[in-house]
Amino acid sequence: MTQFTKRVFSGIQPSGKIHLGNYLGAIQKFVLLQDDESFENIYCVVDMHAITVAQEPKILRERTLEVTAAYLAAGVDPAKSIIFNQSRVAAHAELGWIFNCVARLGWLNRMTQFKDKAGKNSERMSVGLYAYPNLMAADILLYNATHVPVGDDQKQHLELCRDIAQKFNNDYADEIKELGFGEQFFCLTEPLIDFGNKPVRVMNLRDGTKKMSSSAESDMTRINMNDDSDTLAKKLKKAKTDPDALPSEVAGLEGRPEARNLVSIFAALDDSDNQTVLNQFGGQQFREFKTALIDLAVAKIGPIGDEMNRLMKDEAHINQVLKDGAERARVLAEPLVQDVKKIVGFMV
Repeated sequence: MTQFTKRVFSGIQPSGKIHLGNYLGAIQKFVLLQDDESFENIYCVVDMHAITVAQEPKILRERTLEVTAAYLAAGVDPAKSIIFNQSRVAAHAELGWIFNCVARLGWLNRMTQFKDKAGKNSERMSVGLYAYPNLMAADILLYNATHVPVGDDQKQHLELCRDIAQKFNNDYADEIKELGFGEQFFCLTEPLIDFGNKPVRVMNLRDGTKKMSSSAESDMTRINMNDDSDTLAKKLKKAKTDPDALPSEVAGLEGRPEARNLVSIFAALDDSDNQTVLNQFGGQQFREFKTALIDLAVAKIGPIGDEMNRLMKDEAHINQVLKDGAERARVLAEPLVQDVKKIVGFMV
């Protein structure tokens, strides 16, 4: 069995404001993972994925800097992790094209996220939006990442990544052995679904049935990671609730999506769980609970937002972090893509 270096890869699109869902669902885990010395860590700003839908170029550059600032402010350390923006490493696009020729059309037709994003306008969507799961697989396998921290909504893409890796290994098995790469060239990447803390799905502050998103029209639906204390307090005070008191048991949150969302946010920020929160606040009205939630959010999120805003004033520093990270990423990526070219029969 081919042995692969334990390596984590993940990334965030710079297609909107960085919000609490990004932090609790991804960035917080990045910080924990980089402190596990058994892993090498690569964290990307996936700007090539962002342009699968139209982006204003100036805003895309600003958002790329903002995502990087969020990484740094939250504690992702360039000395411990590779941090770079995807478009600086051309090997992502090269391997993405090869995977376009490995993946099968039927596999992409099963991807639910394209259907969700395109809706009835699929004929008007870009080819990139349709095929971007292949590029996502290239992002991961370009570094032969053994593990990817994923949420439930990304598990299907990771399964596709594994299918592509397996098909490549099978299709080119003879060449892989002849060139001395062992029994398999690409690893079959494993998901990290519950690392460090319990997974939390952060929902819209105005509609608890929808995921918190940077694409929502109203800024009041989300907590941006660089919101100041007054804005945090205002958004949480106005977050939708229901007329009943908080229950004392988790089962009492069933059918109450807004209540569940606020309790889950409190639990995630407090590094506890929903039942522990309800043990403390069960039977209380939302007014009292929201006061405690605001205090907690200001204490936990406020310093990150302050540091983000400070970093955003030093564009040269952020750009240097991305440039240095890209150079380190190329050291890993370029030899691998050269080997892939040899395997498939390209003249190199």
